[in-house]
Amino acid sequence: MTEIYPPLEIPETLAAGPGPGNTDPRVLERFAKTGVADHMQADVLRGMKEAKFMLRELWGTKNVYTYGVAGTGWTGLDCMQSLILPGDKVVCFVNGTFSSIDDLTIRMKASSLEDLSANSLDPKPANVITITVPHGESVTGEIVEKALAEHKPMWAFMAHWETGSGRINDIQGFSDACEKHDVMGLVDAVSSLGVADFNIDDYPGVAAWASCPQKGVLSLPLTYAPVSFTDKAIDVVKKRGCYTFVNHPILDARHWGIIDGKDVENPVYHQTHSCYAVAAFHEALRIILAYGKAAKADSYAYHEKALREAVEAMGCKVTSNMTSLVVCSLPDSMQGKEKELVQGARAEGFGIWPTLSEPVQIRIGILNQLSEEQITEIVSRFADRMLEMGADFDKPKVMAGLQSYYAKKAA
Repeated sequence: MTEIYPPLEIPETLAAGPGPGNTDPRVLERFAKTGVADHMQADVLRGMKEAKFMLRELWGTKNVYTYGVAGTGWTGLDCMQSLILPGDKVVCFVNGTFSSIDDLTIRMKASSLEDLSANSLDPKPANVITITVPHGESVTGEIVEKALAEHKPMWAFMAHWETGSGRINDIQGFSDACEKHDVMGLVDAVSSLGVADFNIDDYPGVAAWASCPQKGVLSLPLTYAPVSFTDKAIDVVKKRGCYTFVNHPILDARHWGIIDGKDVENPVYHQTHSCYAVAAFHEALRIILAYGKAAKADSYAYHEKALREAVEAMGCKVTSNMTSLVVCSLPDSMQGKEKELVQGARAEGFGIWPTLSEPVQIRIGILNQLSEEQITEIVSRFADRMLEMGADFDKPKVMAGLQSYYAKKAA
C-alpha cells in the first residue's frame, strides 16, 4: 500500500551561517505573487532582459556575456570552469573547503581519459598545479606571482572570498600577475558579489567570474547563478568549444538575448525557464541596486565589526577578515566541542556552522542581517549556547558592550 506522507512543514530558522542567507521577504513575496506563465511570455522575457542589465551594473562590467545560469552557485562555477579542456595547464590556489572543491572540478575537467581512469573521483593530472595556502591565511599577490612565473599556465583559478576559512584573497594581485604572465584568470566570487563594493572591469587579468544567487544577491538558492565572461574568454570557446550543452558559456547566453557578442530583442531558447525564478531574481537585483553597492558594503563592515567584538569578548579568537562572516576558534577550555555546540544551536533554530576542514572552527554569518536588532539576537543566542557548553564570561557585560558599539553611531 502506498504511504501518503504528511505535508512538509519547515520551521522558520535564523540563518546565521556562511550561506545561504535569509532571503529578503520582498523576494519571497514576488515569487509567490507571480502568475503562471511560460518561458516565452512577454513579462518573463522583460524580466530576464532587465535582470541581465542589472547584473552588469552589480558586477561593475561592460562584459556583454554577463547573465545568470539556472541553478545554484555550483552551476555557475561549472559553466565558468567549462572553459577548461583536457590537457590545459592550470594553476589553482586553494585556501579553504570551497576553493578545494573548485580545484577538484578543474582537475576533472583538465584530466585526460587516462587521468580519470586512474582515479575518477579524485584525478591528479600533471597539468593542474595546486598551490595550497594554510587554513586561515589569504592567497597573496606574491604567492600568485611566484606560481605563475614558475609554471606559466594557460589558466589560473582563485576564490575571491573563501567562506571555508573566512579569508579574502588578493584579487588585485591575482589580476596583475595574470596580466603580466599572459594567463587567463578564473574567479569564484560566490561570497563577494553583493557584499563587497568592487567592479570586475577593474581586474583585466580575470577572464571569467562566477557567483551564486543565495548569498550577497539574497535571492532564492535555486534561481540564477551570475557569470561574466570577457570577449577573450568567449573567443577561446568559439575556437575550441567545450564539453557541455546546458552550461555552455555561449549557448547559455542566447536565451538571455546575447548572440554573437550583442544584445538582441529575440532570445533563442534551449532551456525552459521558471517565471517564478525570473521574478525572484529580478526583485533581488532591484533591491540590492536600490540599496547601493557601496552602502551595502559599508553596512556589512559595520555590523560584522559589532559581531566580531562581541565574539572576542566571549573569549573566542577570530581568524577571518570577511565582512559577511566571522570565523572563530573557541576558548582553550572548549576546544573539541565545536561540532557539539553547532549541533545544539541548530536544534534550537539557530543556524551556525562549523568549518568543514581542519582545524574545526565556528562560522557565524550575517547575510541579510544588517540591523542592530538582528546582530543582537545572533550575539545573544551564541552567548547562551556558549554558556550552556561551559564557557566562562559575563553575558550582560558582552551585551552592554554591543549596545555601546551601536550607541556610538547613534550619537
